[in-house]
Amino acid sequence: MDVKVKAAWVSVASNITLTTGKLVVGLMIGSVSVISEAIHSANDLLASFIALWAVRKSGKPPDKEHPYGHGKVENIAGTIEALLIFIAAAVIISESIEKLRHGGEMLDPVWGIAVMGLSAAMNFAVSSYLLKVGREQHSVALEADGIHLRTDVYTSLGVLAGLLLIKITGHQIIDPLAAILVALLIIKAAWELIRKAFLPLLDTAADEETLEAVNSILGEFDEKLVGYHDLRSRKAGRDVHIDMHLVVEADMSTKEAHDLCDNIEYRIKQKVMYSTVLIHVEPSE
Repeated sequence: MDVKVKAAWVSVASNITLTTGKLVVGLMIGSVSVISEAIHSANDLLASFIALWAVRKSGKPPDKEHPYGHGKVENIAGTIEALLIFIAAAVIISESIEKLRHGGEMLDPVWGIAVMGLSAAMNFAVSSYLLKVGREQHSVALEADGIHLRTDVYTSLGVLAGLLLIKITGHQIIDPLAAILVALLIIKAAWELIRKAFLPLLDTAADEETLEAVNSILGEFDEKLVGYHDLRSRKAGRDVHIDMHLVVEADMSTKEAHDLCDNIEYRIKQKVMYSTVLIHVEPSE
């Protein structure tokens, strides 16, 4: 099984387990903060299925309808995940305000404390795995899923702290307030994620580190070329598309110019993972 697909399935399995556990415990003890975490995990589960679909789809080679490949599927998936996080936050805030207005008693929060502790530990392990695979494989969808689950670690710890305070002080109002804090943390993570996933859909340039690497490689060929201009780049999922105009001596043969381009493309692909390079050759004046 492909390493990206395997990581996506791990995320799906963990979210099914945690969503079920949080929902059962939240309803059992009547805790809006635990139920809000169940909503968050259900949201994570849907996001995990989206990530699974995205990594399977984006791995397909270019075809007649998609000659540049399917890389942007991962950016679309990441953007959808961010929007789902915003929706989950809105639902949590709405439920918490309702409980603040009308009140409600919670049973002993011990089970809630246990499930939140388990959730934080599981999500930390799974999110670390997803982020590692996502960075190694340059997968936006897996990184988005990892960020999504990492927010669950912090929110679970926030709810855990709130339940502990309720156990110690007996103040029930802490429960909806903790849920609202969870929602605010979720919104912050969603904003960061949507910037990372959505901007490449607008054909934003590759990062500065990538462009510096390309410029450095071109500098290695100073003796064989006159110069270059119109260097451009864009991201599509993990893929990086680079194109440029290369200026060579007017008397350089077609074969020499072709070999030079091949060497430059080879060096760039060595340095920039998953890159596609297109070079237009021009004679010097």
